[in-house]
Amino acid sequence: MQPHLKPFQLFITKAIEHIEQDPDTVGLAAGGSWASGEVDAYSDLDLVLVTNRKIAPDLSLMQEYAAGLGLMLASFRGDHVGEPRLLIALFESSLLHVDIKFLTPDEFYDRVEDPIVLWEREQTLTNIIQQSSAHYPPFDFQWTEDRFWIWAHYAALKVGRGEYFEAIDFLAFVRNAVLGPMLHLKNSSLPRGVRRAETTFGVAELSQLRRTVAMPERDVLVSSLWEVMYLYESLRDALAPATFQKNSAAQLAVTRYVAAL
Repeated sequence: MQPHLKPFQLFITKAIEHIEQDPDTVGLAAGGSWASGEVDAYSDLDLVLVTNRKIAPDLSLMQEYAAGLGLMLASFRGDHVGEPRLLIALFESSLLHVDIKFLTPDEFYDRVEDPIVLWEREQTLTNIIQQSSAHYPPFDFQWTEDRFWIWAHYAALKVGRGEYFEAIDFLAFVRNAVLGPMLHLKNSSLPRGVRRAETTFGVAELSQLRRTVAMPERDVLVSSLWEVMYLYESLRDALAPATFQKNSAAQLAVTRYVAAL
């Protein structure tokens, strides 16, 4: 076993020993970097725990179950990512970050990826995976276009008012919600924000993305906003489907507004 895998495997082994004692638990699977074979020393562990007894979204039940997997230092529910069935936890063993999604067998049919089954009763998870397909949420170009120029104008307002840190945060949001996913699509990968951008995007693309990162200074922020708009426009025109409708009027108005800053 490779050294960096040992903490993960030790945790999984102890977790299985615990859940085997619960007759309501039917399976444990791992997604994310474990499923893709990209685990390194800085990875977290994405687990899917499937039980006949509905545990989520009851936070106390989720924490009670997770506490049996190891010494848990802290945990909270994934409400901030719209997933109340997810418990995000930090375990003392190797200071391991573990995300645990609590599902019932019926809920396991609806998934964004096919995880690696670590343990199961009566082939429950394997059968569900064979009977259904994983679907990662697609990037919605029209939804993005309908919002992008309002977002760009909002960033410009913050720069104009001198709220530079607010503008920086907003540009980071656009980078994660719009530019990163589009660059991933361009590189034939899943639209996962700016995850693994450094190893997925090309040299020229990374250079473009770097220019969207600003310091809290007016001229730098204006320049970064221009770069955000340029990059969005080029990716949109290259990737959007034929049914896509540009909002040319909003784009022109916002472009003129930024030019006058």
